[in-house]
Amino acid sequence: MWFLLIFILGLAIAAFGLEWLIQQPGGITLEFGRWHMEASLPVAIAGLLLTVATIIVLWAIIVAVWRLPGRVIGDSRERRRARGLDVLSQGLVAVGSGDLAKARKAAKLAQKLVPEEPLTHMLTAQAAQLGGDQLAAAKAFHKMTLQPDTKLLGLRGLHIEAKRRSDPEAAHHFAKTAHDLAPVPWAGAAILEHHAVQGDWEKARESVEASLLAKAIDLETAQKHRAVIETALAMEKERDHPHDALHLARQALKRRPGFPPAAAVATRALIRHNDVKQALKLIESIWGKHPHPELGALYLDALSGESNSGRLARVEKLARLAPNAPESRLLLAQAALSARDFVKARDALAPMTASGQNPTALACLLMAEIEEGENGASGPVREWLARASRAPRDPVWLADNVASKHWLPISPATGRLDAFEWKAPPDSTPLVAEESQPALASTVRAIPGETLEIAGPTP
Repeated sequence: MWFLLIFILGLAIAAFGLEWLIQQPGGITLEFGRWHMEASLPVAIAGLLLTVATIIVLWAIIVAVWRLPGRVIGDSRERRRARGLDVLSQGLVAVGSGDLAKARKAAKLAQKLVPEEPLTHMLTAQAAQLGGDQLAAAKAFHKMTLQPDTKLLGLRGLHIEAKRRSDPEAAHHFAKTAHDLAPVPWAGAAILEHHAVQGDWEKARESVEASLLAKAIDLETAQKHRAVIETALAMEKERDHPHDALHLARQALKRRPGFPPAAAVATRALIRHNDVKQALKLIESIWGKHPHPELGALYLDALSGESNSGRLARVEKLARLAPNAPESRLLLAQAALSARDFVKARDALAPMTASGQNPTALACLLMAEIEEGENGASGPVREWLARASRAPRDPVWLADNVASKHWLPISPATGRLDAFEWKAPPDSTPLVAEESQPALASTVRAIPGETLEIAGPTP
Protein backbone atom coordinates (compact mmCIF):
# COMPACT_ATOMS: atom_id res chain seq x y z
CA MET A 1 0.00 0.00 0.00
CA TRP A 2 2.74 2.46 0.96
CA PHE A 3 4.77 1.50 -2.08
CA LEU A 4 1.82 2.29 -4.39
CA LEU A 5 1.29 5.69 -2.76
CA ILE A 6 5.00 6.54 -3.11
CA PHE A 7 4.95 5.43 -6.78
CA ILE A 8 1.92 7.62 -7.58
CA LEU A 9 3.49 10.55 -5.75
CA GLY A 10 6.68 10.09 -7.77
CA LEU A 11 4.77 10.08 -11.07
CA ALA A 12 2.96 13.25 -10.05
CA ILE A 13 6.22 15.01 -9.22
CA ALA A 14 7.74 13.91 -12.56
CA ALA A 15 4.72 15.15 -14.54
CA PHE A 16 4.77 18.47 -12.71
CA GLY A 17 8.47 18.89 -13.40
CA LEU A 18 8.06 18.02 -17.10
CA GLU A 19 5.24 20.52 -17.48
CA TRP A 20 7.31 23.18 -15.78
CA LEU A 21 10.23 22.46 -18.09
CA ILE A 22 8.07 22.73 -21.23
CA GLN A 23 6.66 26.10 -20.14
CA GLN A 24 10.10 27.65 -19.68
CA PRO A 25 11.14 30.06 -22.51
CA GLY A 26 14.47 29.76 -24.31
CA GLY A 27 16.33 27.04 -26.20
CA ILE A 28 19.71 25.49 -26.89
CA THR A 29 21.95 26.44 -29.83
CA LEU A 30 24.75 24.15 -30.97
CA GLU A 31 27.36 25.33 -33.52
CA PHE A 32 30.24 23.20 -34.76
CA GLY A 33 32.02 24.32 -37.89
CA ARG A 34 29.32 24.72 -40.52
CA TRP A 35 26.81 22.89 -38.44
CA HIS A 36 24.21 25.00 -36.67
CA MET A 37 21.43 23.47 -34.58
CA GLU A 38 18.72 25.07 -32.48
CA ALA A 39 16.20 23.28 -30.31
CA SER A 40 13.94 23.95 -27.39
CA LEU A 41 15.04 22.80 -23.94
CA PRO A 42 12.69 19.77 -23.72
CA VAL A 43 13.64 18.58 -27.20
CA ALA A 44 17.35 18.93 -26.40
CA ILE A 45 17.01 16.96 -23.17
CA ALA A 46 15.00 14.21 -24.93
CA GLY A 47 17.64 14.00 -27.65
CA LEU A 48 20.42 13.73 -25.11
CA LEU A 49 18.62 10.93 -23.24
CA LEU A 50 17.99 9.05 -26.50
CA THR A 51 21.65 9.34 -27.47
CA VAL A 52 22.79 7.99 -24.10
CA ALA A 53 20.32 5.10 -24.32
CA THR A 54 21.52 4.25 -27.82
CA ILE A 55 25.16 4.18 -26.69
CA ILE A 56 24.32 1.94 -23.72
CA VAL A 57 22.43 -0.54 -25.91
CA LEU A 58 25.23 -0.65 -28.51
CA TRP A 59 27.87 -1.20 -25.77
CA ALA A 60 25.82 -4.03 -24.25
CA ILE A 61 25.55 -5.73 -27.66
CA ILE A 62 29.31 -5.42 -28.26
CA VAL A 63 30.15 -6.85 -24.80
CA ALA A 64 27.68 -9.73 -25.23
CA VAL A 65 29.16 -10.68 -28.62
CA TRP A 66 32.69 -10.43 -27.19
CA ARG A 67 31.88 -12.72 -24.25
CA LEU A 68 29.82 -15.24 -26.20
CA PRO A 69 32.69 -17.73 -26.96
CA GLY A 70 33.82 -17.74 -23.33
CA ARG A 71 30.29 -18.34 -22.12
CA VAL A 72 29.85 -21.20 -24.55
CA ILE A 73 33.12 -22.78 -23.39
CA GLY A 74 32.27 -22.15 -19.74
CA ASP A 75 28.87 -23.75 -20.12
CA SER A 76 30.50 -26.74 -21.76
CA ARG A 77 32.99 -27.04 -18.91
CA GLU A 78 30.25 -26.77 -16.32
CA ARG A 79 28.25 -29.47 -18.07
CA ARG A 80 31.37 -31.63 -18.27
CA ARG A 81 32.12 -31.07 -14.58
CA ALA A 82 28.53 -31.76 -13.58
CA ARG A 83 28.60 -35.01 -15.53
CA GLY A 84 31.95 -35.91 -13.98
CA LEU A 85 30.64 -35.33 -10.46
CA ASP A 86 27.62 -37.47 -11.26
CA VAL A 87 29.95 -40.24 -12.48
CA LEU A 88 32.00 -39.92 -9.30
CA SER A 89 28.87 -40.29 -7.20
CA GLN A 90 27.83 -43.41 -9.11
CA GLY A 91 31.35 -44.84 -8.82
CA LEU A 92 31.55 -44.36 -5.05
CA VAL A 93 28.15 -46.02 -4.66
CA ALA A 94 29.43 -48.92 -6.79
CA VAL A 95 32.49 -49.27 -4.57
CA GLY A 96 30.34 -49.30 -1.46
CA SER A 97 28.10 -51.98 -2.94
CA GLY A 98 31.05 -54.08 -4.16
CA ASP A 99 30.28 -53.69 -7.90
CA LEU A 100 33.83 -53.90 -9.27
CA ALA A 101 32.96 -53.58 -12.98
CA LYS A 102 30.84 -50.47 -12.49
CA ALA A 103 33.43 -48.93 -10.16
CA ARG A 104 36.24 -49.41 -12.69
CA LYS A 105 34.12 -48.00 -15.51
CA ALA A 106 33.20 -44.95 -13.43
CA ALA A 107 36.84 -44.41 -12.44
CA LYS A 108 38.01 -44.42 -16.08
CA LEU A 109 35.24 -42.03 -17.15
CA ALA A 110 35.92 -39.72 -14.21
CA GLN A 111 39.60 -39.55 -15.21
CA LYS A 112 38.50 -38.24 -18.61
CA LEU A 113 35.86 -35.82 -17.39
CA VAL A 114 37.36 -34.44 -14.15
CA PRO A 115 41.00 -35.63 -13.99
CA GLU A 116 42.06 -32.99 -11.45
CA GLU A 117 39.17 -33.57 -9.06
CA PRO A 118 40.45 -35.04 -5.74
CA LEU A 119 37.57 -37.51 -5.62
CA THR A 120 38.70 -38.92 -8.96
CA HIS A 121 41.92 -40.18 -7.37
CA MET A 122 39.93 -41.45 -4.43
CA LEU A 123 37.57 -43.43 -6.68
CA THR A 124 40.49 -44.80 -8.70
CA ALA A 125 42.23 -45.96 -5.52
CA GLN A 126 39.10 -47.56 -4.09
CA ALA A 127 38.30 -49.33 -7.35
CA ALA A 128 41.85 -50.68 -7.39
CA GLN A 129 41.51 -51.80 -3.77
CA LEU A 130 38.23 -53.49 -4.59
CA GLY A 131 39.92 -55.40 -7.41
CA GLY A 132 43.01 -56.26 -5.36
CA ASP A 133 45.33 -54.20 -7.58
CA GLN A 134 47.74 -52.92 -4.93
CA LEU A 135 50.07 -51.21 -7.42
CA ALA A 136 47.27 -49.14 -9.00
CA ALA A 137 45.91 -48.27 -5.56
CA ALA A 138 49.33 -47.11 -4.40
CA LYS A 139 49.75 -44.94 -7.53
CA ALA A 140 46.37 -43.31 -6.97
CA PHE A 141 47.13 -42.63 -3.31
CA HIS A 142 50.51 -41.20 -4.29
CA LYS A 143 48.80 -38.75 -6.66
CA MET A 144 46.57 -37.70 -3.78
CA THR A 145 49.63 -36.82 -1.69
CA LEU A 146 50.64 -34.26 -4.33
CA GLN A 147 47.60 -32.10 -3.59
CA PRO A 148 47.42 -30.27 -0.24
CA ASP A 149 43.72 -30.94 0.34
CA THR A 150 44.07 -34.73 -0.18
CA LYS A 151 47.60 -35.31 1.11
CA LEU A 152 46.52 -36.76 4.47
CA LEU A 153 44.03 -39.09 2.81
CA GLY A 154 46.68 -40.24 0.36
CA LEU A 155 49.14 -40.91 3.16
CA ARG A 156 46.55 -42.96 5.00
CA GLY A 157 45.91 -45.01 1.89
CA LEU A 158 49.64 -45.59 1.40
CA HIS A 159 49.90 -46.57 5.07
CA ILE A 160 47.17 -49.19 4.69
CA GLU A 161 48.69 -50.56 1.48
CA ALA A 162 52.07 -50.85 3.20
CA LYS A 163 50.43 -52.78 6.03
CA ARG A 164 48.78 -55.07 3.51
CA ARG A 165 52.08 -56.00 1.93
CA SER A 166 53.62 -56.51 5.39
CA ASP A 167 56.02 -53.56 5.18
CA PRO A 168 55.92 -52.13 8.72
CA GLU A 169 58.72 -49.63 8.15
CA ALA A 170 56.98 -48.04 5.16
CA ALA A 171 53.68 -48.04 7.03
CA HIS A 172 55.36 -46.30 9.97
CA HIS A 173 56.95 -43.75 7.62
CA PHE A 174 53.61 -42.78 6.08
CA ALA A 175 51.92 -42.59 9.48
CA LYS A 176 54.71 -40.42 10.91
CA THR A 177 54.61 -38.12 7.86
CA ALA A 178 50.87 -37.70 8.30
CA HIS A 179 51.21 -37.09 12.04
CA ASP A 180 53.83 -34.41 11.38
CA LEU A 181 51.37 -32.64 9.06
CA ALA A 182 48.41 -32.83 11.44
CA PRO A 183 47.75 -34.72 14.69
CA VAL A 184 45.09 -37.00 13.16
CA PRO A 185 44.02 -39.86 15.45
CA TRP A 186 44.69 -42.68 12.97
CA ALA A 187 48.32 -41.62 12.50
CA GLY A 188 48.92 -41.36 16.24
CA ALA A 189 47.36 -44.79 16.76
CA ALA A 190 49.47 -46.27 13.96
CA ILE A 191 52.69 -44.87 15.44
CA LEU A 192 51.71 -46.19 18.87
CA GLU A 193 50.95 -49.65 17.50
CA HIS A 194 54.22 -49.72 15.56
CA HIS A 195 56.25 -49.12 18.71
CA ALA A 196 54.09 -51.60 20.63
CA VAL A 197 54.59 -54.32 18.01
CA GLN A 198 58.34 -53.71 18.17
CA GLY A 199 58.18 -54.01 21.96
CA ASP A 200 59.58 -50.48 22.35
CA TRP A 201 57.34 -49.44 25.21
CA GLU A 202 59.26 -46.27 26.05
CA LYS A 203 58.68 -44.88 22.55
CA ALA A 204 55.09 -46.08 22.75
CA ARG A 205 54.70 -44.05 25.93
CA GLU A 206 56.20 -41.00 24.19
CA SER A 207 53.76 -41.36 21.30
CA VAL A 208 50.83 -41.44 23.73
CA GLU A 209 52.05 -38.23 25.36
CA ALA A 210 52.53 -36.59 21.95
CA SER A 211 49.00 -37.54 20.84
CA LEU A 212 47.55 -36.22 24.10
CA LEU A 213 49.49 -32.95 23.77
CA ALA A 214 48.22 -32.55 20.20
CA LYS A 215 44.67 -33.35 21.40
CA ALA A 216 44.45 -36.30 19.02
CA ILE A 217 43.17 -38.40 21.95
CA ASP A 218 41.32 -37.49 25.12
CA LEU A 219 42.67 -37.86 28.65
CA GLU A 220 40.62 -40.99 29.40
CA THR A 221 42.02 -42.82 26.37
CA ALA A 222 45.54 -41.64 27.23
CA GLN A 223 45.18 -42.98 30.77
CA LYS A 224 44.08 -46.38 29.46
CA HIS A 225 47.01 -46.51 27.04
CA ARG A 226 49.42 -45.46 29.78
CA ALA A 227 48.13 -48.23 32.05
CA VAL A 228 48.53 -50.84 29.32
CA ILE A 229 52.08 -49.71 28.50
CA GLU A 230 53.10 -49.60 32.16
CA THR A 231 51.64 -53.07 32.70
CA ALA A 232 53.57 -54.38 29.69
CA LEU A 233 56.78 -52.82 31.06
CA ALA A 234 56.04 -54.33 34.47
CA MET A 235 55.61 -57.80 32.93
CA GLU A 236 58.99 -57.47 31.20
CA LYS A 237 60.72 -56.40 34.41
CA GLU A 238 58.88 -58.82 36.69
CA ARG A 239 61.53 -61.54 36.81
CA ASP A 240 64.75 -59.52 36.90
CA HIS A 241 63.57 -56.26 38.49
CA PRO A 242 60.55 -57.05 40.69
CA HIS A 243 60.78 -53.74 42.56
CA ASP A 244 60.50 -51.75 39.31
CA ALA A 245 57.72 -54.05 38.16
CA LEU A 246 55.78 -53.39 41.36
CA HIS A 247 56.18 -49.62 40.94
CA LEU A 248 54.98 -49.74 37.32
CA ALA A 249 52.03 -51.99 38.16
CA ARG A 250 50.93 -49.67 40.96
CA GLN A 251 51.16 -46.74 38.57
CA ALA A 252 48.95 -48.62 36.10
CA LEU A 253 46.40 -49.34 38.84
CA LYS A 254 46.25 -45.65 39.72
CA ARG A 255 45.54 -44.77 36.13
CA ARG A 256 43.11 -47.66 35.61
CA PRO A 257 41.70 -48.80 38.96
CA GLY A 258 41.02 -52.51 39.24
CA PHE A 259 42.86 -53.41 36.01
CA PRO A 260 43.34 -57.19 36.53
CA PRO A 261 46.61 -57.61 34.54
CA ALA A 262 48.29 -54.83 36.50
CA ALA A 263 46.92 -56.19 39.78
CA ALA A 264 48.26 -59.65 38.92
CA VAL A 265 51.77 -58.29 38.25
CA ALA A 266 51.72 -56.28 41.48
CA THR A 267 50.55 -59.32 43.46
CA ARG A 268 53.27 -61.57 42.06
CA ALA A 269 55.87 -58.91 42.81
CA LEU A 270 54.63 -58.59 46.40
CA ILE A 271 54.69 -62.37 46.87
CA ARG A 272 58.25 -62.44 45.55
CA HIS A 273 59.10 -59.78 48.14
CA ASN A 274 57.54 -62.09 50.77
CA ASP A 275 54.98 -59.39 51.50
CA VAL A 276 52.03 -61.79 51.55
CA LYS A 277 49.89 -59.55 53.70
CA GLN A 278 50.04 -56.69 51.18
CA ALA A 279 49.44 -59.11 48.31
CA LEU A 280 46.27 -60.42 49.95
CA LYS A 281 45.15 -56.91 50.82
CA LEU A 282 45.63 -55.78 47.22
CA ILE A 283 43.46 -58.58 45.83
CA GLU A 284 40.80 -58.01 48.47
CA SER A 285 40.67 -54.30 47.58
CA ILE A 286 39.97 -55.16 43.94
CA TRP A 287 37.83 -58.30 44.20
CA GLY A 288 34.59 -56.53 45.11
CA LYS A 289 34.35 -54.74 41.74
CA HIS A 290 36.80 -56.63 39.54
CA PRO A 291 36.88 -60.35 40.47
CA HIS A 292 39.12 -62.35 38.17
CA PRO A 293 40.25 -66.02 38.16
CA GLU A 294 43.94 -65.11 37.87
CA LEU A 295 43.68 -62.96 40.99
CA GLY A 296 41.86 -65.81 42.72
CA ALA A 297 44.63 -68.25 41.82
CA LEU A 298 47.23 -65.80 43.13
CA TYR A 299 45.20 -65.43 46.32
CA LEU A 300 45.41 -69.20 46.85
CA ASP A 301 49.15 -69.16 46.06
CA ALA A 302 49.72 -66.44 48.62
CA LEU A 303 48.00 -68.66 51.23
CA SER A 304 50.10 -71.71 50.37
CA GLY A 305 51.66 -71.68 53.85
CA GLU A 306 48.29 -72.13 55.55
CA SER A 307 46.29 -75.32 56.04
CA ASN A 308 43.52 -76.19 53.61
CA SER A 309 40.88 -75.27 56.17
CA GLY A 310 42.61 -71.96 56.83
CA ARG A 311 42.73 -71.20 53.11
CA LEU A 312 39.05 -72.05 52.80
CA ALA A 313 38.19 -69.60 55.58
CA ARG A 314 40.14 -66.81 53.88
CA VAL A 315 38.55 -67.58 50.51
CA GLU A 316 35.09 -67.48 52.08
CA LYS A 317 35.89 -64.02 53.36
CA LEU A 318 37.09 -62.97 49.91
CA ALA A 319 34.00 -64.44 48.20
CA ARG A 320 31.71 -62.41 50.42
CA LEU A 321 33.10 -59.26 48.75
CA ALA A 322 31.41 -60.35 45.48
CA PRO A 323 29.03 -63.13 46.54
CA ASN A 324 27.11 -63.43 43.26
CA ALA A 325 30.11 -63.33 40.93
CA PRO A 326 30.83 -66.65 39.14
CA GLU A 327 34.53 -66.11 39.90
CA SER A 328 33.78 -66.10 43.65
CA ARG A 329 31.72 -69.29 43.47
CA LEU A 330 34.29 -71.16 41.37
CA LEU A 331 37.18 -70.09 43.62
CA LEU A 332 35.25 -71.06 46.74
CA ALA A 333 34.44 -74.47 45.25
CA GLN A 334 38.12 -75.09 44.46
CA ALA A 335 39.19 -74.11 47.97
CA ALA A 336 36.48 -76.31 49.48
CA LEU A 337 37.56 -79.26 47.34
CA SER A 338 41.15 -78.84 48.54
CA ALA A 339 39.80 -78.93 52.11
CA ARG A 340 37.65 -81.97 51.26
CA ASP A 341 34.57 -80.00 52.29
CA PHE A 342 32.27 -81.30 49.56
CA VAL A 343 29.16 -79.77 51.08
CA LYS A 344 30.54 -76.23 50.83
CA ALA A 345 31.88 -76.94 47.37
CA ARG A 346 28.50 -78.15 46.19
CA ASP A 347 26.71 -75.22 47.86
CA ALA A 348 29.07 -72.76 46.18
CA LEU A 349 28.24 -74.15 42.73
CA ALA A 350 24.53 -74.74 43.39
CA PRO A 351 23.28 -71.47 41.80
CA MET A 352 25.34 -72.22 38.67
CA THR A 353 24.39 -75.89 38.31
CA ALA A 354 20.75 -75.77 39.38
CA SER A 355 18.01 -77.02 37.09
CA GLY A 356 17.53 -74.68 34.13
CA GLN A 357 21.03 -73.24 34.37
CA ASN A 358 23.73 -73.73 31.76
CA PRO A 359 27.01 -74.13 33.70
CA THR A 360 30.35 -73.57 32.03
CA ALA A 361 32.91 -76.30 31.39
CA LEU A 362 34.89 -75.49 34.56
CA ALA A 363 31.77 -75.67 36.74
CA CYS A 364 30.92 -79.07 35.25
CA LEU A 365 34.45 -80.36 35.84
CA LEU A 366 34.34 -79.18 39.46
CA MET A 367 31.01 -80.94 39.94
CA ALA A 368 32.53 -84.11 38.52
CA GLU A 369 35.40 -83.80 41.00
CA ILE A 370 32.92 -83.27 43.86
CA GLU A 371 30.96 -86.37 42.85
CA GLU A 372 34.15 -88.43 42.59
CA GLY A 373 35.38 -87.18 45.97
CA GLU A 374 32.11 -88.00 47.66
CA ASN A 375 31.01 -91.19 45.87
CA GLY A 376 34.02 -92.35 43.84
CA ALA A 377 33.89 -93.08 40.11
CA SER A 378 30.20 -93.35 39.30
CA GLY A 379 27.50 -92.45 36.83
CA PRO A 380 27.14 -88.80 37.97
CA VAL A 381 30.88 -88.29 37.42
CA ARG A 382 30.62 -89.49 33.82
CA GLU A 383 27.50 -87.39 33.36
CA TRP A 384 29.23 -84.20 34.52
CA LEU A 385 32.26 -84.95 32.36
CA ALA A 386 29.98 -85.40 29.37
CA ARG A 387 28.25 -82.12 30.15
CA ALA A 388 31.64 -80.42 30.41
CA SER A 389 32.49 -81.46 26.86
CA ARG A 390 29.32 -79.77 25.59
CA ALA A 391 29.19 -76.84 28.02
CA PRO A 392 29.90 -73.20 27.12
CA ARG A 393 33.54 -72.27 27.34
CA ASP A 394 34.71 -70.27 30.32
CA PRO A 395 35.78 -66.65 29.78
CA VAL A 396 39.28 -66.02 28.44
CA TRP A 397 41.18 -63.01 27.18
CA LEU A 398 39.78 -62.41 23.69
CA ALA A 399 40.98 -60.03 20.95
CA ASP A 400 40.14 -60.07 17.25
CA ASN A 401 38.75 -63.63 17.53
CA VAL A 402 41.98 -64.88 19.14
CA ALA A 403 41.80 -66.20 22.70
CA SER A 404 44.60 -66.27 25.24
CA LYS A 405 44.82 -67.71 28.73
CA HIS A 406 46.96 -64.72 29.70
CA TRP A 407 46.48 -61.04 29.00
CA LEU A 408 48.66 -59.48 26.31
CA PRO A 409 49.10 -55.74 25.71
CA ILE A 410 48.38 -56.02 21.97
CA SER A 411 46.38 -58.25 19.68
CA PRO A 412 48.42 -61.01 18.02
CA ALA A 413 46.15 -60.70 14.99
CA THR A 414 46.29 -56.96 14.25
CA GLY A 415 48.75 -55.34 16.66
CA ARG A 416 45.97 -53.24 18.20
CA LEU A 417 46.86 -51.93 21.65
CA ASP A 418 44.57 -52.79 24.57
CA ALA A 419 42.54 -55.15 22.41
CA PHE A 420 41.99 -58.01 24.86
CA GLU A 421 38.70 -58.31 26.71
CA TRP A 422 37.73 -60.88 29.34
CA LYS A 423 34.74 -62.78 27.94
CA ALA A 424 33.54 -66.16 26.75
CA PRO A 425 34.90 -67.02 23.29
CA PRO A 426 33.09 -68.67 20.39
CA ASP A 427 33.82 -72.38 20.05
CA SER A 428 35.88 -71.80 16.90
CA THR A 429 38.24 -69.26 18.46
CA PRO A 430 41.91 -70.38 18.38
CA LEU A 431 43.83 -70.27 21.63
CA VAL A 432 47.33 -68.79 21.96
CA ALA A 433 49.76 -68.23 24.83
CA GLU A 434 49.36 -71.61 26.50
CA GLU A 435 52.53 -71.15 28.54
CA SER A 436 52.40 -70.02 32.16
CA GLN A 437 53.76 -66.54 31.39
CA PRO A 438 53.49 -64.96 27.96
CA ALA A 439 56.74 -64.05 26.24
CA LEU A 440 55.91 -60.52 25.23
CA ALA A 441 58.75 -59.78 22.84
CA SER A 442 58.32 -62.91 20.70
CA THR A 443 54.54 -62.67 20.73
CA VAL A 444 54.54 -59.02 19.76
CA ARG A 445 57.04 -59.28 16.94
CA ALA A 446 55.21 -62.18 15.31
CA ILE A 447 52.07 -60.17 14.63
CA PRO A 448 51.02 -60.15 10.96
CA GLY A 449 50.12 -57.02 9.00
CA GLU A 450 46.81 -55.23 9.13
CA THR A 451 44.15 -55.82 6.47
CA LEU A 452 41.93 -52.79 6.84
CA GLU A 453 40.36 -50.95 3.91
CA ILE A 454 39.29 -47.43 3.11
CA ALA A 455 37.11 -48.73 0.31
CA GLY A 456 34.79 -50.62 2.61
CA PRO A 457 33.58 -54.23 2.35
CA THR A 458 34.81 -56.34 -0.48
CA PRO A 459 33.17 -59.45 -1.91
